[in-house]
Amino acid sequence: MCTSIVEIVRADGMAKRGDQWFPLSQAVVAYDHARHAPLGDVITLDFLNGTLGAGARAGVELTLESAKDLRAALDRAIAAADFEEAEVRGKSAPPRLVRVA
Repeated sequence: MCTSIVEIVRADGMAKRGDQWFPLSQAVVAYDHARHAPLGDVITLDFLNGTLGAGARAGVELTLESAKDLRAALDRAIAAADFEEAEVRGKSAPPRLVRVA
């Protein structure tokens, strides 16, 4: 069953396919049947630049659990980067959260 779950956002950055880097213009996040991974339904991440043709695409298929782990890692890295940016720019930054093991 197709889910029709698709999100498309602007993406500024670079992606690598083979030995070539290309500028990104958008990212597509979807939940659907795996096309390449030997899995059922997956979260797919496609990074692309449509103006450069079909070769300007880097794709990933992840299990839902792996996608959740990636999201959590991104959230932590973004929070830390926001804190560093605030420090560098002299803006007040909230105190860092410290994990207690």
